[in-house]
Amino acid sequence: MSTATDKRKAPAGERVADWADGRLGIYSLAKANMRKIFPDHWSFMLGEVALYSFIIIILTGVYLTLFFHPSMNEVEYHGSYVPMQGVLMSEAYASTLDISFDVRGGLLIRQIHHWAALIFLAAMMVHMMRVFFTGAFRKPREINWLFGFLLFVLGMFTGFTGYSLPDDLLSGTGVRFMQGAILSVPVVGTYLSMFLFGGEFPGGDIVARFYSIHILLLPGIMLGLLVAHLILVFYHKHTQFAGPGRTNNNVVGMPLLPIYMAKAGGFFFLVFGVISVISAIATINPIWALGPYRPDLVSTGAQPDWYMGFSEGLIRVMPGWEINLWGHTLVLGVFIPLVIFPLVLASIAVYPFIESWVTGDKREHHILDRPRNAPTRTAFGVAWLTWYFVLLIGGGNDLWATHFHLSINSITWFVRIFFFAGPVLAFIITKRICMGLQRRDKDKVLHGRESGIIKRLPHGEFVEVHEPLTQEALHTLTAHEQYTPREIGPTVDENGVERKVSRTERLRARLSKAYYGKDNQVAKPTVEEYREITSGHGHH
Repeated sequence: MSTATDKRKAPAGERVADWADGRLGIYSLAKANMRKIFPDHWSFMLGEVALYSFIIIILTGVYLTLFFHPSMNEVEYHGSYVPMQGVLMSEAYASTLDISFDVRGGLLIRQIHHWAALIFLAAMMVHMMRVFFTGAFRKPREINWLFGFLLFVLGMFTGFTGYSLPDDLLSGTGVRFMQGAILSVPVVGTYLSMFLFGGEFPGGDIVARFYSIHILLLPGIMLGLLVAHLILVFYHKHTQFAGPGRTNNNVVGMPLLPIYMAKAGGFFFLVFGVISVISAIATINPIWALGPYRPDLVSTGAQPDWYMGFSEGLIRVMPGWEINLWGHTLVLGVFIPLVIFPLVLASIAVYPFIESWVTGDKREHHILDRPRNAPTRTAFGVAWLTWYFVLLIGGGNDLWATHFHLSINSITWFVRIFFFAGPVLAFIITKRICMGLQRRDKDKVLHGRESGIIKRLPHGEFVEVHEPLTQEALHTLTAHEQYTPREIGPTVDENGVERKVSRTERLRARLSKAYYGKDNQVAKPTVEEYREITSGHGHH
């Protein structure tokens, strides 16, 4: 008698996985990467907020494209918004009204899309500031810094093109502002304007062209940069703050699966929920209150979204200088800000390479700096932010004047003065604060933390008892490196022949001293100093 053994089939999911592994090798890929360790710190979530906001923008944008008509053909409105009935407007504006009032959930999706764009750029800016102040842009992450910078700049222009699509009076005023800036470019300005608008402003093609740029060109480039950015983060491994057991050669944290992915998934829905709540209760861009764009009208209180405010501030506070040459007018009051704008952005992009050149530091860095331990870099960052916010005030000088009952001329002159003085004062003050914090850290290492307990000594003196720091705290406060400024070195060799020192070498030495000279870093306490004080001599 013979018996047959039934061979049980594997579950369907496992069979599909086996099929895919035989063709893609996913098992070995997952084994190598799914347990990758990621450090845990609240500031790392700033980049995640930007990522999740971008996903929300894509999802809501796909929904909006189903109902939006990117055409400037003139139609008469007969929709459900009664105050606009019978008004002539472009198809773009009419379809935006239809999305807001006739498409189920359309207004909420519009507002989620707009709020997510604002939060996306804000999160990217704060994320870049975290990277800048902690020195996370250093080798080997300079290219990733450039990718992040390009994402921010492209996000600005993607936001501007999307903001202009409804063809309402406010966005039309912004497009007119842009066209004026383009016209200020010598020689080629008029050609660029005619090419972009398809003729004289406003033309009949600008909405359709902005639509293609907004939903295809810029998002496609940004998606590619985002993927490359995440691949490099994964490849280089995440930076981490100094702490016990953390070195340049390891990562202390949680595995990607299941802990990190579970937290990331929950955080995505949290971000989506917060943006949805904001969008449901806070109106943004109510185009029905503004009306369709007309070239002969300008909306009052016209303000761009916050990320473009500083560019408008540059032009608003610039004196109206003009030069007339051979029958042509060079509008310096617009052209000079138009040149400053990309130069400032470019200086931010190349800063990692400038710092590396000045300091001569070519090593890999996976441990983050505390901002106080890099006072010159921190001061530069705060100076830039100060300059940025001063220009934001200039970009909204009319609203500051009306809301706070101030003279618009006084606000303009305030911005003009602090355009130069503000960053300098911020640099000096920030540097002094960083040095003070370094001295406080050194004092805490040597003398411990103030406990608030007052003790009376036998001879009548009152002293405060200091609690010694834990070994973890001591390590964190003393883990940073102490750098030595570059020196020019001897100008005469051993044979008495004078060596010619180039201007570049002298400049590099001066800048290196400005970064790491005696006025820019406090010497860390030595082991001998710590032992002498903690052994009881002068320690309470």
